[in-house]
Amino acid sequence: MSEAIYEKLKNSIVEMDPSLAEEAANEAIEAGLDPLECISLGLSKGMAVMGDLFDVGEAFVPDLMMASEAFETAINILTSALSVEEKNKASSGKVIIHTVQGDIHDIGKNIVSVMLSANNFEVFDLGRDVPVPLVIKKAEEYGVDLICGSALMTTTMASMKEIVNSLKEDGIRDKYIVMFGGAPVSAKWCKEIGADGYTDTAAEVAAMAKDLIAMKRGA
Repeated sequence: MSEAIYEKLKNSIVEMDPSLAEEAANEAIEAGLDPLECISLGLSKGMAVMGDLFDVGEAFVPDLMMASEAFETAINILTSALSVEEKNKASSGKVIIHTVQGDIHDIGKNIVSVMLSANNFEVFDLGRDVPVPLVIKKAEEYGVDLICGSALMTTTMASMKEIVNSLKEDGIRDKYIVMFGGAPVSAKWCKEIGADGYTDTAAEVAAMAKDLIAMKRGA
């Protein structure tokens, strides 16, 4: 029975159907299933499918937003009876996302923000052309796990290096996972500046973020 409910949760995301998500989540509660397993074995798998479809051009931003709505509908039901500690465990982590200083392009950032939110991350979107000091300030203020930045122009990539260096100078580099992306950004560049991660597709961002956070937490 549990497998059928997991599959229904997954399908509610792929079909972008909040009503189906609500129905499946209520069935999971009635069946006494573990909410965390419902998230990992049902909802998250559905979002992985949507991410793959997006990357091959078979799903688009509005589709991701509808899938995210279905995801949030189910999450609210599944986590309603959890304690604060259990809800924190259910959360994938806290993320600051922004377009780096000097860059006003935000389409890629917005897509990644949707993907992270739909994978149960708490996302704080700082917008575009964000000064480095503000990124650091908000990371500290919100107590995030991950700092995620994007750039579309080569001329603004230096801000990424400045973020990493500022964290080092402030003695807080080890507190945060730092990931960057965008058209001119590469894995080689991220390695050179001391960032923790890079992906070239929106679907991979959430998966890599989860892996890096799990490693940092010693999971």
